[in-house]
Amino acid sequence: MSIDAKTVKSLRERTGAGMMDCKKALMETNGDLEKAIDHLRKTGVAKAEKKGQRTTKEGLVFSYIHHGGKLGVLLELNCETDFVAKTEGFNDLAHNLAMQIAATNPSSISRDDMDSSVLEREKNIFTDQAKESGKPDNIIEKMVEGRVEKFYAESCLLEQQYIKDSERKVSDLLTEAVSTLGENIVINRFVRYAIGE
Repeated sequence: MSIDAKTVKSLRERTGAGMMDCKKALMETNGDLEKAIDHLRKTGVAKAEKKGQRTTKEGLVFSYIHHGGKLGVLLELNCETDFVAKTEGFNDLAHNLAMQIAATNPSSISRDDMDSSVLEREKNIFTDQAKESGKPDNIIEKMVEGRVEKFYAESCLLEQQYIKDSERKVSDLLTEAVSTLGENIVINRFVRYAIGE
């Protein structure tokens, strides 16, 4: 099957993947653009998982000031080489992550980084609220589990819905960047500043 350059270009623009990867994905999916996007995402996840153990000693500290100067974010985003840290794709990722942090004010990067005292306090509140419903203990336990999952989805940066595309999580954005840029990328830390907070 022959794939025209226009379709390959369109797939590249939508995914940011390399030309040869786009052509291969279109060949695998008989030219179906949507299936090719899914194929690239799946293979990208596999590539990203392999790269996940590599050391990230380069990167940048990215600053984002929201319009009006009343809200700002400092983000340390790490990668493996200074070459990748200087690319437009890496800077775009840093910008999008900083905007996400400014908009959603996450309390941690991931579940592992969550302060255990904050989580314990939330669990106690959820348990008290669930007990007021008068439901049996096994149902209360499931209600609390569901609310804890929702809390993670709102409070952990990597688990949040991406503000520019609610179909994806922030972790998907990071995985796609790892696949596209070819290096392990890690959000090391961030600080969000807002006037009056």
